[in-house]
Formats: sequence, structure tokens, C-alpha cells
Amino acid sequence: MSANPAPAAPRVSSPSPQAGPLPYAVLILLVGLIVGITMGRSQSMGLYQLPVIGALGVGREPFSLMMAITLLLMGAGSPFSGALIDKYGARWVVAFCVLCTIAGLWVLYAATSATMLILAGVLMGFGVSGTGVTSLVGVVGRLAPPEKRMAAIASTGMAAGIGGFAALPIMHQLIESFGWQNSLVWLMAITALLILFAWPLDAQPANRSATVSSNQTVKEALSEAFGHPSFLLLTAGFFVCGFHVAFITVHLPAYTRDLLLPDWVGPYALMLVGIANIIGTFIAGQSGRWIEKRRGLSLIYFGRSVVFAGFLLLPMTETTVILLAGALGLLWLSTVPLTSGLVATFFGTRWMSMLFGIVFFSHQVGSFLGVWLAGRLYDVTGSYDAMWWISIALGIASGLVHWPIQEKPVARLAAAG
Repeated sequence: MSANPAPAAPRVSSPSPQAGPLPYAVLILLVGLIVGITMGRSQSMGLYQLPVIGALGVGREPFSLMMAITLLLMGAGSPFSGALIDKYGARWVVAFCVLCTIAGLWVLYAATSATMLILAGVLMGFGVSGTGVTSLVGVVGRLAPPEKRMAAIASTGMAAGIGGFAALPIMHQLIESFGWQNSLVWLMAITALLILFAWPLDAQPANRSATVSSNQTVKEALSEAFGHPSFLLLTAGFFVCGFHVAFITVHLPAYTRDLLLPDWVGPYALMLVGIANIIGTFIAGQSGRWIEKRRGLSLIYFGRSVVFAGFLLLPMTETTVILLAGALGLLWLSTVPLTSGLVATFFGTRWMSMLFGIVFFSHQVGSFLGVWLAGRLYDVTGSYDAMWWISIALGIASGLVHWPIQEKPVARLAAAG
């Protein structure tokens, strides 16, 4: 009589990047559509500055304050939206934030005072907090296999660039064809589509790719992050990215008009920023093969300072503005895959959306100051010269801040292999 075979050992399955009703590549595409539409619209709202202030009879500071509040609350809400997405999934978080965005666009449509502009900024800020790159980067980080994570995150940044490239001419044409108020109705309808794109993402939080940290609580994750010196340096450096991006996005069209350049120069310069950003973000997503992420970030910020010096010191013509915009685009959202990649390197992906949301809040504090200060300094001095000098100095400072970052996982992850 033969002995009974020993029972097979239970098989421990690792999380599959294709878990769920759709392949992970399709889900990442849906995330890209959400991010592209959200960031494209958000980055193009500077086109409304001159029409809105002309209709309301106010200066540039109230509109700048509206945009600054939007950016600040976008950052303040991102850690909370990210934590909810990390825990419960993207479907309902995105739906709620889409409704907030639509409400903000409607208030802007009906605005008759600077106070209503502020309310519009509050609503749009909370709306973008759950539908932008920051809150959804953790979804992408968990969906993609580890060896493809940086490229997948980079594709999300590229989607934001494509959104900016597509949104600028579309929104410019909508404003020209229907007027600035009726164009906002179109934006509300387009924004509503994001709820449909987010619906298949709901089941994904259970797809924990960083199993060694799956039992870590929110409190433990926050304590670990705020006790990590490199995380704090990364957070401080990303402040400068927000300052730069918001200043350019909101004020470049008005800056070119002040130079008496043709009306098309500002929108097309921002459109070129979006095109070049696709290339720059792709390169950043692949750069881990040749250079450490921290070094790449330092070079990006040093490069931005050189470009800003060009805006200040070179003679401004249509050609000069377009060329400088292209150079700036290469250095635009290329910071996102590197910065979020460092967060994943430090702590894994379990709470990645929340932790990157904290870094991004610093970015949005910089955005608030970049938008508001530019409007304030312009109203006081009549030019943007002071902002160009400040941007140069901050770029150099950020490049230096990123240099000493230690690019390695925390002891908890390192001990787990």
C-alpha cells in the first residue's frame, strides 16, 4: 500500500498587474485620459484672465488670487483624496471631485464680483485634488509591474502634457467662437466624462504591489515619511516646481500681450510647452537607466533657471518666446516621474498617492505664491521682471536642495528585501 502524498503547500500568489476586469494597460490609459483632461483644462485657465477681468472691471490680482486658491486647495486636498483612493478606490473620489469642478466652472460662468471668483477657485481646487496626476499616481504605481512602474508614471505625466497641448487650442477656439462664458459650458460637459473613465478603476486598491507594507497604517506611514530627511528635502524642492509652473501657465499669455506680440503667441507658446513636455517626461521616465533620479531633478531645476534668464535678458520676439517655451517644456512635468519615483523608492506603493500628495501640497503652496505674487508684483511695478529674477534664484536653490537626497528605500523595505 503506497503512502498518501503529502498535501501540497499553499500557494502564495503575488499581486498581478492585470488583476481586475480590464488589463492594466487599459486602466492606465483611462487614468491618462482623466489626468490629461483635468490638467489640460487646469493649465489653460490663464486664457480666461484678460476676458474675465475685462468683463468684471477688476485688476489682475483678483483673477490671480482665484487661480492661486485653486492651486493651493488642489494641493491641500491631494493627500486626503490620495488616501481615500489608496483605501477605497478611485471611482467615487473622482466622481465627487468632478462635481466640485463643474460647480466651480459654473460659478466662474456666473461671476459678477471678485468674491465669486474666489468661490470658483475654492470649488475648482477641491475638484482637481482628486482627478490630477498627484491623486492618481498611486493607482498607476500599483497597476504597473515594478520594472515598468517609472515608465507607467511617466506616461501619466505625458498624458498631462498631451492634455495641455490639446486643451490650449481647443479652449482658445471655444473662447473665440462662443465667448468666454459659453465656452465654460463646454468645459463642464467635457469634465463630466471623467466619471465614466474612472468607473472601471474602483476594484484596484486591493492590488497591493508592496506586500511588505500592506499592513502599515496611515499614522505609521506619515510618521515614517516625516522622519525621513530625504523625503523632507524632496518636499521642499518640489515647492519650486509649483512656483515656476503656475507663474508661467497663468501669466505667460498676458506677458506676451504686454510685449505687444500677436495674440497667438501666448497660447501657442503654452501649447509648445505641452508638446515638448511629452518628450521631456518620456526622457525622464527612461532616465533611471543612466542617472540617479535626484541628480536628474537637480539638472532640471538648474536648466529652468537658464531658460528664465533667457526670458529676462534676450530680446523678446515671436521666435524667441516660442524657442524658450520649447526649452522650458522639456523641463516641465519631467519632474513628476522622478519625484513620485523617489517616493516609491523610499516607501513602496502602499500609501503612494497620499505621500506624493504631501509632496505635491508643497508644490501647490509654491503655485499659490507663484500665481498671486506675479499678479501682485505686476500691479505694483507694471512688469514681470522681478518674477523672472525670483524664478531664477529659486531654480538654483532647488537644484542644490535635491543634490544630497539619499536614493534608497527605508530600512523597513530594505530589510524585507
